[in-house]
Amino acid sequence: MKLIIQSILLTIVFTVLTGVFYPLAITGIAQVTFHDKANGSLIERDGKVVGSELLAQQFTGPKYFWPRPSAGSYATVPSGASNLGPTSGALQSNVLNNAKLFRDGNQLAADAPVPSDMVFTSGSGLDPHISPEAARLQIARVAAERKLGTDQVSALVEKFVEPPQWGFLGEPRVNVLMLNLALDQRK
Repeated sequence: MKLIIQSILLTIVFTVLTGVFYPLAITGIAQVTFHDKANGSLIERDGKVVGSELLAQQFTGPKYFWPRPSAGSYATVPSGASNLGPTSGALQSNVLNNAKLFRDGNQLAADAPVPSDMVFTSGSGLDPHISPEAARLQIARVAAERKLGTDQVSALVEKFVEPPQWGFLGEPRVNVLMLNLALDQRK
């Protein structure tokens, strides 16, 4: 009986330690040291939350830069990959459709190469970045729609190209939400 009581007490103690105190301590440290990131890197305009630097949003209009396709329709709850394998006919169909939509939307030749991030979904379906090449291919469409010079839009794209993390992790990238918000502020 003594062993059972000790087991129950240890379970309660470790549940309180690891289920209450540890999460509270980590949350407190995160709030003090990385306040913006701990709260989701939310972006506010005019006192209203318009998105997060960390999550993709769907932009479909011709005056916006488009994010990469999402397997979860840009929803956070069912986020994830499509789990379609390389021999999947559905994956091949999706890739061909995405490439065609990108080419048609940006008035590219039918055989023009399309960056892979514009035809394949990300692992989470919520990747907020596109490659600089994908952004550059959209400059003419966005500039024409907004009645801006391509050099102005190109300069803005280049301003938002982020280098690899710590200089060596990943590839250069462009945050679509941040770029589109900057475009909207250029009225």
